[in-house]
Amino acid sequence: MLNPIDVNAVLTGGCAIGRYPGQIHEGVAWWIGSCLVVTTHTHRIAVSHDGHPISVRFHERLCRGAINARHYAATVTDLGHATEDSLLAAARNLGGVPSVFVSTLGDADTGATVTLTLHDHAGRRLTEDSGLAVIRRMIAEDHVPIPVNDAARGRIEAHRTGPRAEVQR
Repeated sequence: MLNPIDVNAVLTGGCAIGRYPGQIHEGVAWWIGSCLVVTTHTHRIAVSHDGHPISVRFHERLCRGAINARHYAATVTDLGHATEDSLLAAARNLGGVPSVFVSTLGDADTGATVTLTLHDHAGRRLTEDSGLAVIRRMIAEDHVPIPVNDAARGRIEAHRTGPRAEVQR
């Protein structure tokens, strides 16, 4: 595995959390997106971030990982910069889909802490029993789902309000 992490330290309490740079890197977001789709057997997730520049980078990688999760052809509903409460409301409105909120405290120069908060279909933080242990094991054993071919790849749909609502990827 390139750029391994201490999965027991980083994947805890319904989150992937760590110091950046150091304990966590953008590749972890890809792994989390892909593993969350496969672990929850979903074809859609919702994601948002707090607007911090580091969060934006992790958010983009998370979206890419989710759309490349095996044969799921998952659709990522991308709220962009939105609160965690807004994300959870959108996930409920989509019929109860898993979701991830990306946030960052600090900056890369002085030491940032990046958090990817993982929620299940009911909007609860992922627990050991609802998927966190499986995701941890997939990453530790280097069983992160690999990118798929174009025919099986999912898509990212921007779901935003305001002046940037037309953004599509």
